[in-house]
Amino acid sequence: MSFIDYLIALLFGIVEGITEWLPISSTGHMILLDEFLKLNVSKDFFDLYLVVIQLGAICAVILLYWKELWPFGSKDNKRPLSKEGFGRFVKVDIFQMWFKILVACIPAAIVGVFLDDWLDEHLYNYLVVSLALIVFGIIFIITEKILAEKKIEPEITKISQITYKHALFIGIFQLIAAVFPGSSRSGTTIVGSLMMKISRRCAAKFTFFLAVPVMLGASLLKIVKFKGDVTGAEIVILLIGMISAFFVSLFVIKFMMGYIKKHNFNVFAIYRIVLGLLVLVFGITGLIGA
Repeated sequence: MSFIDYLIALLFGIVEGITEWLPISSTGHMILLDEFLKLNVSKDFFDLYLVVIQLGAICAVILLYWKELWPFGSKDNKRPLSKEGFGRFVKVDIFQMWFKILVACIPAAIVGVFLDDWLDEHLYNYLVVSLALIVFGIIFIITEKILAEKKIEPEITKISQITYKHALFIGIFQLIAAVFPGSSRSGTTIVGSLMMKISRRCAAKFTFFLAVPVMLGASLLKIVKFKGDVTGAEIVILLIGMISAFFVSLFVIKFMMGYIKKHNFNVFAIYRIVLGLLVLVFGITGLIGA
Protein backbone atom coordinates (compact mmCIF):
# COMPACT_ATOMS: atom_id res chain seq x y z
CA MET A 1 0.00 0.00 0.00
CA SER A 2 1.52 3.33 -1.09
CA PHE A 3 1.21 6.85 0.29
CA ILE A 4 -0.87 7.71 -2.79
CA ASP A 5 -3.51 5.17 -1.70
CA TYR A 6 -3.87 6.97 1.62
CA LEU A 7 -4.32 10.29 -0.21
CA ILE A 8 -6.95 8.73 -2.48
CA ALA A 9 -8.74 7.31 0.59
CA LEU A 10 -8.71 10.83 2.06
CA LEU A 11 -10.21 12.24 -1.13
CA PHE A 12 -12.96 9.60 -1.15
CA GLY A 13 -13.82 10.54 2.42
CA ILE A 14 -13.97 14.23 1.52
CA VAL A 15 -16.25 13.56 -1.45
CA GLU A 16 -18.46 11.34 0.73
CA GLY A 17 -18.73 14.05 3.37
CA ILE A 18 -19.79 16.62 0.77
CA THR A 19 -22.12 14.61 -1.43
CA GLU A 20 -23.92 12.54 1.22
CA TRP A 21 -25.77 15.54 2.65
CA LEU A 22 -26.37 17.55 -0.50
CA PRO A 23 -29.08 16.21 -2.84
CA ILE A 24 -26.58 15.51 -5.63
CA SER A 25 -25.90 11.75 -5.23
CA SER A 26 -22.80 10.45 -3.55
CA THR A 27 -22.98 7.38 -5.82
CA GLY A 28 -22.56 9.38 -9.01
CA HIS A 29 -19.53 11.15 -7.63
CA MET A 30 -17.99 7.94 -6.30
CA ILE A 31 -18.35 6.26 -9.70
CA LEU A 32 -16.53 9.12 -11.43
CA LEU A 33 -13.85 9.32 -8.76
CA ASP A 34 -13.24 5.57 -8.84
CA GLU A 35 -12.76 5.62 -12.61
CA PHE A 36 -9.95 8.16 -12.42
CA LEU A 37 -8.41 7.38 -9.03
CA LYS A 38 -8.14 3.70 -8.14
CA LEU A 39 -7.46 2.40 -4.64
CA ASN A 40 -5.06 -0.53 -4.54
CA VAL A 41 -7.57 -2.85 -2.85
CA SER A 42 -9.79 -5.76 -3.87
CA LYS A 43 -13.22 -5.09 -5.38
CA ASP A 44 -14.95 -6.69 -2.38
CA PHE A 45 -13.11 -4.46 0.07
CA PHE A 46 -13.73 -1.37 -2.06
CA ASP A 47 -17.47 -2.10 -2.07
CA LEU A 48 -17.28 -2.41 1.71
CA TYR A 49 -15.21 0.76 1.98
CA LEU A 50 -17.70 2.93 0.06
CA VAL A 51 -20.49 1.97 2.46
CA VAL A 52 -18.66 1.86 5.79
CA ILE A 53 -17.01 5.29 5.42
CA GLN A 54 -20.56 6.61 5.71
CA LEU A 55 -20.29 5.87 9.43
CA GLY A 56 -18.05 8.91 9.69
CA ALA A 57 -20.74 11.05 8.11
CA ILE A 58 -23.32 9.60 10.52
CA CYS A 59 -21.19 10.58 13.51
CA ALA A 60 -21.31 14.19 12.31
CA VAL A 61 -25.11 14.17 12.41
CA ILE A 62 -25.11 12.58 15.87
CA LEU A 63 -22.65 15.17 17.19
CA LEU A 64 -24.47 18.17 15.72
CA TYR A 65 -27.96 17.06 16.75
CA TRP A 66 -27.29 14.98 19.86
CA LYS A 67 -29.86 16.83 21.98
CA GLU A 68 -32.55 16.22 19.37
CA LEU A 69 -31.64 12.57 18.89
CA TRP A 70 -30.94 11.21 22.40
CA PRO A 71 -34.28 10.21 23.98
CA PHE A 72 -33.20 10.23 27.63
CA GLY A 73 -32.53 12.97 30.19
CA SER A 74 -34.42 15.15 32.62
CA LYS A 75 -32.96 18.43 31.35
CA ASP A 76 -35.07 20.18 28.69
CA ASN A 77 -37.52 17.28 28.76
CA LYS A 78 -40.68 18.87 27.41
CA ARG A 79 -42.70 15.65 27.40
CA PRO A 80 -41.52 13.23 30.11
CA LEU A 81 -43.14 9.81 30.30
CA SER A 82 -44.00 10.50 33.95
CA LYS A 83 -43.30 13.11 36.59
CA GLU A 84 -41.58 10.69 38.96
CA GLY A 85 -39.20 7.75 38.71
CA PHE A 86 -37.42 6.61 35.58
CA GLY A 87 -40.20 8.02 33.42
CA ARG A 88 -39.06 11.58 34.03
CA PHE A 89 -35.85 10.79 32.11
CA VAL A 90 -37.73 9.48 29.06
CA LYS A 91 -38.37 12.06 26.32
CA VAL A 92 -41.63 10.94 24.72
CA ASP A 93 -41.43 13.38 21.81
CA ILE A 94 -38.00 12.09 20.73
CA PHE A 95 -39.12 8.47 21.03
CA GLN A 96 -42.11 9.29 18.81
CA MET A 97 -39.74 10.86 16.28
CA TRP A 98 -37.61 7.70 16.24
CA PHE A 99 -40.69 5.52 15.71
CA LYS A 100 -41.56 7.64 12.67
CA ILE A 101 -37.99 7.36 11.39
CA LEU A 102 -38.17 3.58 11.75
CA VAL A 103 -41.43 3.54 9.77
CA ALA A 104 -39.69 5.52 7.03
CA CYS A 105 -36.89 2.93 7.01
CA ILE A 106 -39.13 -0.10 6.47
CA PRO A 107 -39.51 -0.02 2.63
CA ALA A 108 -35.79 0.40 1.90
CA ALA A 109 -34.80 -2.06 4.64
CA ILE A 110 -36.94 -4.84 3.15
CA VAL A 111 -35.50 -4.31 -0.32
CA GLY A 112 -31.95 -3.93 1.01
CA VAL A 113 -31.98 -7.21 2.93
CA PHE A 114 -33.40 -9.32 0.10
CA LEU A 115 -32.17 -7.60 -3.06
CA ASP A 116 -28.92 -5.85 -2.08
CA ASP A 117 -26.61 -8.09 -4.13
CA TRP A 118 -28.97 -8.20 -7.13
CA LEU A 119 -29.27 -4.42 -7.20
CA ASP A 120 -25.49 -3.98 -7.04
CA GLU A 121 -25.01 -6.43 -9.88
CA HIS A 122 -27.74 -5.20 -12.26
CA LEU A 123 -28.36 -1.52 -11.52
CA TYR A 124 -25.02 -0.20 -10.30
CA ASN A 125 -23.85 1.07 -13.71
CA TYR A 126 -23.26 4.39 -15.43
CA LEU A 127 -26.52 4.32 -17.43
CA VAL A 128 -28.81 3.90 -14.42
CA VAL A 129 -26.82 6.42 -12.36
CA SER A 130 -26.78 9.06 -15.10
CA LEU A 131 -30.51 8.72 -15.82
CA ALA A 132 -31.37 8.85 -12.10
CA LEU A 133 -29.27 12.01 -11.69
CA ILE A 134 -30.96 13.70 -14.63
CA VAL A 135 -34.53 12.59 -13.92
CA PHE A 136 -34.52 13.66 -10.27
CA GLY A 137 -32.79 16.89 -11.20
CA ILE A 138 -35.72 17.64 -13.50
CA ILE A 139 -38.21 16.58 -10.81
CA PHE A 140 -36.56 19.00 -8.38
CA ILE A 141 -36.94 21.88 -10.85
CA ILE A 142 -40.56 21.02 -11.60
CA THR A 143 -41.40 20.72 -7.89
CA GLU A 144 -39.79 24.06 -7.05
CA LYS A 145 -41.54 25.70 -10.04
CA ILE A 146 -44.95 24.46 -8.89
CA LEU A 147 -44.32 25.62 -5.33
CA ALA A 148 -43.28 29.07 -6.56
CA GLU A 149 -46.01 29.58 -9.17
CA LYS A 150 -48.85 28.43 -6.92
CA LYS A 151 -47.27 30.18 -3.94
CA ILE A 152 -47.65 27.04 -1.86
CA GLU A 153 -46.51 27.62 1.70
CA PRO A 154 -45.24 24.73 3.85
CA GLU A 155 -47.77 23.41 6.34
CA ILE A 156 -45.19 21.44 8.33
CA THR A 157 -42.20 23.29 9.74
CA LYS A 158 -41.26 21.03 12.67
CA ILE A 159 -40.33 17.36 12.76
CA SER A 160 -42.89 16.84 15.53
CA GLN A 161 -45.62 17.72 12.99
CA ILE A 162 -44.59 14.88 10.66
CA THR A 163 -47.12 12.05 10.95
CA TYR A 164 -46.62 8.32 10.44
CA LYS A 165 -48.32 8.69 7.05
CA HIS A 166 -45.78 11.34 6.08
CA ALA A 167 -42.95 9.13 7.33
CA LEU A 168 -44.12 6.15 5.26
CA PHE A 169 -44.42 8.33 2.16
CA ILE A 170 -40.88 9.63 2.71
CA GLY A 171 -39.76 6.02 3.16
CA ILE A 172 -41.21 5.12 -0.24
CA PHE A 173 -39.19 7.91 -1.84
CA GLN A 174 -36.12 6.66 -0.01
CA LEU A 175 -36.85 3.24 -1.53
CA ILE A 176 -36.38 4.79 -4.97
CA ALA A 177 -32.84 5.79 -3.98
CA ALA A 178 -32.18 2.30 -2.62
CA VAL A 179 -33.23 0.72 -5.91
CA PHE A 180 -31.80 3.25 -8.38
CA PRO A 181 -28.26 4.41 -7.56
CA GLY A 182 -27.76 8.04 -8.50
CA SER A 183 -31.22 9.07 -7.29
CA SER A 184 -29.65 10.36 -4.05
CA ARG A 185 -31.16 9.29 -0.74
CA SER A 186 -31.30 12.87 0.51
CA GLY A 187 -32.56 14.08 -2.87
CA THR A 188 -35.48 11.66 -3.14
CA THR A 189 -36.60 12.08 0.48
CA ILE A 190 -36.47 15.88 0.22
CA VAL A 191 -38.50 15.84 -3.01
CA GLY A 192 -41.08 13.62 -1.32
CA SER A 193 -41.19 15.94 1.66
CA LEU A 194 -41.68 19.06 -0.46
CA MET A 195 -44.60 17.36 -2.21
CA MET A 196 -46.25 16.94 1.19
CA LYS A 197 -45.79 20.65 1.99
CA ILE A 198 -43.00 20.01 4.48
CA SER A 199 -40.62 22.97 4.71
CA ARG A 200 -37.17 22.66 3.13
CA ARG A 201 -35.42 23.03 6.47
CA CYS A 202 -37.62 20.44 8.18
CA ALA A 203 -37.28 18.08 5.20
CA ALA A 204 -33.48 18.35 5.25
CA LYS A 205 -33.25 17.77 9.00
CA PHE A 206 -35.57 14.73 8.89
CA THR A 207 -33.44 13.38 6.04
CA PHE A 208 -30.30 13.80 8.15
CA PHE A 209 -31.90 11.97 11.07
CA LEU A 210 -33.23 9.25 8.78
CA ALA A 211 -29.68 8.65 7.54
CA VAL A 212 -28.53 7.42 10.96
CA PRO A 213 -30.37 4.05 11.05
CA VAL A 214 -30.22 3.69 7.25
CA MET A 215 -26.44 4.02 7.06
CA LEU A 216 -25.88 1.97 10.19
CA GLY A 217 -28.01 -0.80 8.72
CA ALA A 218 -26.31 -0.64 5.32
CA SER A 219 -22.86 -0.72 6.91
CA LEU A 220 -23.77 -3.64 9.16
CA LEU A 221 -25.19 -5.54 6.18
CA LYS A 222 -21.99 -5.02 4.17
CA ILE A 223 -19.78 -6.03 7.09
CA VAL A 224 -21.80 -9.21 7.74
CA LYS A 225 -21.72 -10.18 4.05
CA PHE A 226 -18.01 -9.43 3.63
CA LYS A 227 -16.09 -12.71 3.49
CA GLY A 228 -12.56 -11.59 2.66
CA ASP A 229 -9.61 -10.83 4.89
CA VAL A 230 -8.79 -7.26 5.85
CA THR A 231 -5.18 -6.14 6.16
CA GLY A 232 -3.84 -3.55 8.56
CA ALA A 233 -3.27 -1.13 5.67
CA GLU A 234 -6.88 -1.53 4.57
CA ILE A 235 -8.09 -0.75 8.09
CA VAL A 236 -6.01 2.44 7.99
CA ILE A 237 -7.56 3.36 4.63
CA LEU A 238 -11.02 2.77 6.07
CA LEU A 239 -10.29 4.95 9.11
CA ILE A 240 -8.92 7.74 6.91
CA GLY A 241 -12.10 7.69 4.84
CA MET A 242 -14.36 7.70 7.89
CA ILE A 243 -12.49 10.46 9.73
CA SER A 244 -12.30 12.75 6.69
CA ALA A 245 -16.00 12.13 5.94
CA PHE A 246 -16.80 13.05 9.55
CA PHE A 247 -15.03 16.42 9.59
CA VAL A 248 -16.21 17.45 6.13
CA SER A 249 -19.79 16.46 7.03
CA LEU A 250 -19.75 18.84 10.00
CA PHE A 251 -19.20 21.80 7.69
CA VAL A 252 -21.48 20.60 4.88
CA ILE A 253 -24.47 19.94 7.14
CA LYS A 254 -24.16 23.42 8.67
CA PHE A 255 -23.83 24.91 5.19
CA MET A 256 -26.88 23.05 3.91
CA MET A 257 -29.09 24.17 6.79
CA GLY A 258 -27.96 27.76 6.39
CA TYR A 259 -28.31 27.77 2.60
CA ILE A 260 -31.89 26.53 2.45
CA LYS A 261 -33.08 29.29 4.79
CA LYS A 262 -33.01 31.68 1.84
CA HIS A 263 -32.65 29.49 -1.27
CA ASN A 264 -34.45 26.67 -3.05
CA PHE A 265 -32.94 23.47 -4.44
CA ASN A 266 -32.67 24.55 -8.09
CA VAL A 267 -28.90 24.96 -8.00
CA PHE A 268 -28.54 21.34 -6.88
CA ALA A 269 -31.01 20.23 -9.56
CA ILE A 270 -28.97 21.90 -12.31
CA TYR A 271 -25.78 20.39 -10.92
CA ARG A 272 -27.40 16.92 -10.93
CA ILE A 273 -28.41 17.25 -14.57
CA VAL A 274 -24.92 18.40 -15.61
CA LEU A 275 -23.30 15.58 -13.64
CA GLY A 276 -25.74 13.05 -15.09
CA LEU A 277 -24.93 14.16 -18.63
CA LEU A 278 -21.23 13.97 -17.80
CA VAL A 279 -21.54 10.41 -16.49
CA LEU A 280 -23.61 9.45 -19.56
CA VAL A 281 -21.09 10.91 -22.02
CA PHE A 282 -18.16 9.29 -20.22
CA GLY A 283 -19.98 5.96 -20.25
CA ILE A 284 -20.91 6.10 -23.94
CA THR A 285 -17.38 7.09 -24.96
CA GLY A 286 -15.88 4.32 -22.84
CA LEU A 287 -14.09 6.64 -20.41
CA ILE A 288 -15.84 4.84 -17.57
CA GLY A 289 -16.88 1.21 -17.38
CA ALA A 290 -20.40 -0.13 -17.82
